[in-house]
Amino acid sequence: MNKYYFEVLRAGINTTYQDLGRKNLYHIGIPFSGAMDNRNYIIANLLVGNQENTPAIEFAYQGPLLNFKGKTVCFVITGEVNFNILRKNTQLEQGKCYQTYSLLDGDQINILSTNKSVYGYLAVSGGLDAELYWNSCSVNTKAKIGPNDGEKIKENDQIIISKKDQKFNYKKLDHVNSKIEHIRVIKGTNYNYFSQEAKNVFFSKEYTISKFTDRMGMRLEGPKIENIVNTNITSEGLIKGVIQIPPDGNPIIMLSDHGTIGGYPKIGVIISADYDRLVQLTPGSKIKFKLMELSEAETLFKLYNMETQKILNQLK
Repeated sequence: MNKYYFEVLRAGINTTYQDLGRKNLYHIGIPFSGAMDNRNYIIANLLVGNQENTPAIEFAYQGPLLNFKGKTVCFVITGEVNFNILRKNTQLEQGKCYQTYSLLDGDQINILSTNKSVYGYLAVSGGLDAELYWNSCSVNTKAKIGPNDGEKIKENDQIIISKKDQKFNYKKLDHVNSKIEHIRVIKGTNYNYFSQEAKNVFFSKEYTISKFTDRMGMRLEGPKIENIVNTNITSEGLIKGVIQIPPDGNPIIMLSDHGTIGGYPKIGVIISADYDRLVQLTPGSKIKFKLMELSEAETLFKLYNMETQKILNQLK
């Protein structure tokens, strides 16, 4: 048995194995899944010397309490997260995100909470031993796909570390997660199903993220969106970030574990450059939408990727 692993003393609220997801399986009803916040996931891996797509732990709100068993290992936590390291000698150390730490046998990581955000990431030097399903370790709990029987990590589980005896290299990244005033959107395939007044409302009024939000979708509360054609359509393909309007008029944004087909008209799609920041908005947050042309969205995506690459280049 591998002698390097974490004992899960507390699982946290939504703790799963994730990577960058699985591609080209929509035709059999399987979405991309993968880390909700790709930028923070990739930063975590590079800080501990891993390849970008190495299995890591994603957690939401409250994270796990983990007891390390082994000789030594390097880890990092990214996002906006409050966590402590309890050393075996009973010394309590307050952790800082985007900074690497070493653990010795018996040391514990206590991930207390995310701070005004939803998701955080724990990466370990050498990566985690998580079985691949369709070339990805991403867990989709709705479809029961992925390692750990497609389930969240639970108390008393063991999280196995793949490679042992990794040399510890101290790294620190001065990184601030950026905020945006509006969530930018391009027109959806059923944009003309909605009255001009409804469109004006959608792009001028404020919406609240409801508590009915998870990795599959984000429900919004606010002004109702009027449909002037048909509140249902023949089911057709969905993508991450698409905004559906069900008969009650309250928008639903499809997220990483979304269903691959749906029968509600689609007013818009969140641009890819804004997705990482969208998913970090907590229930109760207020958001407003801004309409973009496709060409603008493409430019913004290129700029976001350039910004991400600039950050990553500091770690290579």
